[in-house]
Amino acid sequence: MSTRAGLTARAAVLTEFESPFHVGQIELREPAAGQLVVRTTEAPFCSTDWMGWRGMRRKTPPVVLGHTAVGVVEHTGPGVDDLAPGTRVLVAGTPQCGACFYCGIGRPDQCSVLLDGSDPVVADLTVRGETHEVRAAGRVGAYAERMLVERIQVHPLPDDLPDSLACLLGCGVSTALGAVFTIAEVQPGQSVAVLGLGHLGLWAVQGARLAGASRIIAIDGHPSRRSIAASLGATDLIDAHRGDPVAAVQALTSGRGADVVIEAAGPAIASRQAVLMARRAGTVVLTGVAHSATEVELPQLQLTVHGKRVVGCQNGQITPSVDLPRWMAMLASGELDATPFVTRRYGLDEIDTVVRRSLALDDITGVLVP
Repeated sequence: MSTRAGLTARAAVLTEFESPFHVGQIELREPAAGQLVVRTTEAPFCSTDWMGWRGMRRKTPPVVLGHTAVGVVEHTGPGVDDLAPGTRVLVAGTPQCGACFYCGIGRPDQCSVLLDGSDPVVADLTVRGETHEVRAAGRVGAYAERMLVERIQVHPLPDDLPDSLACLLGCGVSTALGAVFTIAEVQPGQSVAVLGLGHLGLWAVQGARLAGASRIIAIDGHPSRRSIAASLGATDLIDAHRGDPVAAVQALTSGRGADVVIEAAGPAIASRQAVLMARRAGTVVLTGVAHSATEVELPQLQLTVHGKRVVGCQNGQITPSVDLPRWMAMLASGELDATPFVTRRYGLDEIDTVVRRSLALDDITGVLVP
């Protein structure tokens, strides 16, 4: 049943790159066919968002950042009959339309709805008498009291999974666990090196432990993040700022290099190091993006004669309808430990502080509670 929205929402709107957010009222558009309005309860802040703030992710201001969130369904557009108002949901940044070429070949991580289009206009913002169209980053726009989103990116939440855990699912958890289980297919007894220990890298450490890796090598220049990695299952810690991390990984793996390397740092040099620290015929999963225009230079011999498999990782190459319920169950049961990940919770008015703390690596994950 369709219902009218006619709703305003407080939102943190990026009106100019690298400038303070405009926190104020926006007027949501009416939900069209296949759309719904979700009241936001919690939304994590990650490196993708400060990159958007700095103009590194091809965003077009004015835009509401935030590419995943949890919330409660408030209003539905025509054709959305399976989610009643009051349903708790995860809004994930990767849709699964089920109709495009990529969904048809089993690769919804490349869904054309997300990657062949621009961020949609979801609201209007009036400032000093002028009205501006507002876009939603990643088709979500989580840093607002309400989101106008597509049904194909919304997933009901089980009753035993609280918002404080569920909000982590649509970004770091899905990408990291997808990298470990879906892409690398880590096997018991293998060695896994994780390069970069932000929230994604730390989830990858946990994933490697759950997959039965015998040696989990955690690499980062930040001492407290290395300490957290040890508490989550890392067997070896490498300070990326001291010496050559490639040589250090090789020394821990009989000179061969790791069976699997998961790069979760971002800079181009990290992608190169990840390829170099994998053994011959090993697997390298690249998750980081420093800038939408960044290029990576790799030694040809490593890719050809040495037979290394280098794979990209958009949202862990997961199939949302299949994999997200699996990760939900692991979080709800405690199999995945979320304790170290949420550093602080913030109100919407504190979003400029969230950006600064994320840039300074003071937060593993800051969570906005609109």
